[in-house]
Amino acid sequence: MLKVRVKVKDKRFSILVPYAVLNLASLIITSKRIIRLLNRAIEKDGSKFIFPEIERKDLKRLLQGFSKHSGVILFETKLKDGTEIEVKL
Repeated sequence: MLKVRVKVKDKRFSILVPYAVLNLASLIITSKRIIRLLNRAIEKDGSKFIFPEIERKDLKRLLQGFSKHSGVILFETKLKDGTEIEVKL
């Protein structure tokens, strides 16, 4: 489970993202139809960025690696205004 913890001034909250949701999101992101729709929307906006095609097998390996290494901190930061963010497997 991916855990996102945010602390802003006096408030703290956590967002828990199960691996099943990450797998579903990876199916959506790797869909050729969705990528085409994203690139059309980006073109209408006038940006020159193109959303790259991502292979499903590559994301699947990444998600399997996440489940094997639970407890590892992926990202941790503390800003000058006191905001703290931590992303942990």
